[in-house]
Amino acid sequence: MSEQIDSRRRGFLGIAAMTLAAAQAGTIGSANAQSSPNKPASGSGVVAGAHPSPGPLKQIDAGLLSVGYAEQGPANGPAVILLHGWPYDIHAFADVAPVLASAGYRVIVPFLRGYGTTRFLSDETRRNGQQSVIAVDIVALMDALHIEKAVLGGYDWGGRTANVIAALWPERCKALVAVSGYLIGNPAAAATPLAPKAELAWWYQFYFATERGRLGYQANRHDFAKLIWQNASPKWNFDDVTFDRSADALNNADHVAIVIHNYRWRLGLAEGESKYDALEKRLAAAPTITVPTITLEGDANGAPHPEPASYAGKYTGKYAHRTVKGGVGHNLPQEAPQAFAQAVIDADTF
Repeated sequence: MSEQIDSRRRGFLGIAAMTLAAAQAGTIGSANAQSSPNKPASGSGVVAGAHPSPGPLKQIDAGLLSVGYAEQGPANGPAVILLHGWPYDIHAFADVAPVLASAGYRVIVPFLRGYGTTRFLSDETRRNGQQSVIAVDIVALMDALHIEKAVLGGYDWGGRTANVIAALWPERCKALVAVSGYLIGNPAAAATPLAPKAELAWWYQFYFATERGRLGYQANRHDFAKLIWQNASPKWNFDDVTFDRSADALNNADHVAIVIHNYRWRLGLAEGESKYDALEKRLAAAPTITVPTITLEGDANGAPHPEPASYAGKYTGKYAHRTVKGGVGHNLPQEAPQAFAQAVIDADTF
């Protein structure tokens, strides 16, 4: 990293360390590696919910989409792209983005296809939610923004997308931060039933496999999303303002179609597009990821997620896993922004 960025970081970290460092102590448990002892936590002064948005909204044509995205930080700074999950949106990174921007990064936070202000350029384009196409969208966004390489960070759908890009196009990914680790899927493997308790955790996936589920989500997506938030983060006491700010992104005209296709495709109940078959074939082989990576997990994640030991071997470059403590659930960047921001900075300097 350039001396200019290092200088900005040192100044920011010094301020943060003098504010709430003591209050934030002991919130991160790390396995495999620890941050350098002489580098204070960059998010020490970050309070979850302190910022209403991740930055000014912009719009750009990229690939098949007109992508809506927030941006903060210097235009010539090293790029960080932060990717949200379902049923969330870019506000998950509202408190992460300013930390990274203050450290000198150019922070890009896009709405995925089917969310917020992101729109398809053509009515004829299939509303496809399979894993490879969402990654292709983000690479197209990078091209449109003239970003050759970026640190990628995400959770849920965004974590999977970041993993896919790191696996298929490592030359575009400088480093990776992934909540819940290696989430690359394989519909053929997903055909194998799980234990009853594990199947229960995926109830919504089976609901979406039915026409009743599609109609139910179409009619009740606001309440449906709130239920997912509550179940996935049982100790996160988010308020209505916080939820409604993100739920508005689910009113996108293509949202239901993308979500239903995504979950049906995962179960092998909906076809993908043939032009992505070669990419999906590579992903079905569960490729290893060679870029520097930090995986994160909240200690109170109520959503289905793999155990860290099950995926550690998929990361063959420099790697660390961190468990974020304090009742942190599935939406880790929004619940624990200081831990997520620190992971991005640390992964970048591996």
